[in-house]
Amino acid sequence: MPRIFPLLAAIAAISIVGVGLSMTIPLIAVRMEAAGYSASANGWGVAMSGVATIIVSPLIPMLVRQLGVRRLMLLALALALASLSGLAFVDNVIWWFPIRFLLGASLTLFFVVSEYAINALAPQDRRGLWIGVYSTSLYLGFALGPAIIGLVGTDGRIGFYCAMALFVLGGAPIIAAGRQIPSFSDHAKSPPWGMIARAPLIMLASLLFGALETGAMGLLPVHALRNGYDAATGALFVSFVAFGNVAFQLPLGLMSDRVDRLKLILVIAIFGLAGALLATVLTPHYALFCALLFVWGGVVGGLYMVGLAMLGARYTGADLASANSAYVMLYATGMMIGPPMLGATLDASPAHGLFGGVAALFAVYLAIYAATAKRPASA
Repeated sequence: MPRIFPLLAAIAAISIVGVGLSMTIPLIAVRMEAAGYSASANGWGVAMSGVATIIVSPLIPMLVRQLGVRRLMLLALALALASLSGLAFVDNVIWWFPIRFLLGASLTLFFVVSEYAINALAPQDRRGLWIGVYSTSLYLGFALGPAIIGLVGTDGRIGFYCAMALFVLGGAPIIAAGRQIPSFSDHAKSPPWGMIARAPLIMLASLLFGALETGAMGLLPVHALRNGYDAATGALFVSFVAFGNVAFQLPLGLMSDRVDRLKLILVIAIFGLAGALLATVLTPHYALFCALLFVWGGVVGGLYMVGLAMLGARYTGADLASANSAYVMLYATGMMIGPPMLGATLDASPAHGLFGGVAALFAVYLAIYAATAKRPASA
């Protein structure tokens, strides 16, 4: 039987933190815009979180080993509250860049430890189901954050106060359950960077998903504008992808408990390539394009979730923590390289560049899959 309380605590923690995160991004963007900073400066501010993830992720197995889950989550919560307080009360936006780095560090701790806990606690034959529940809850949390901003507004500090309250609400359950989450005193067989070489197809699925989630979804409204749609329709296109993510996580999680997960990732990647190529043709056809975004976005959203389940099936203890750190680190790397790469292809071809670039990313992954999958030790 799974240990229900710590499992639910880990899922609740990351879901509620997801609400807080999805609130802070538009809050900060609006305040930087009001202060007269360029969109480029705004983008660099977002990138600070990715830099923090890449730097902090490799340290997490050592931190879990030395502090334990409970104390590490207390540290993450304290760091998040201090960072949000800084964003609320420090008016000099230049200071927001290091503050956002610290906020990114705290979020990295929350995500890696929560995902490690879910994988460590989920029963082997229901791992995909539990990770599907986690992914669905997280996407719902991301969708709820902007809705709260719509209610409280972006003026003043109330939005930051709400985000701080959500972080406390999300952090409390996993801190309470910390002693029930398996810890470890041994060292992993490989550091996080070494885990990439041990499981390249799993790890690269995370990088690919990070590039798609931030690059393709972030630029989808621009794609819409450059193809004759208005800004509201562009935002609606993003919503169709988000709804697809929510709808498909549980079915894909259940499927991953019944089939070879590596082959499922292959099917998702082939579907992602075919759907991206189809999107270049269907963009002018509104209804068909919306339906495609819903299904394509939902299926492709399973890349991260299925890969995460594979890590839990393959590793335990310190090795699982190390592998999970590498997985999140590559996701953050994808977040940083995806937008500029896909932005360049979109500039090169307003009609076909975005999804043509996405198709190219899937094609590269499938080529690596074909070259790597024949070696069982690296699969």
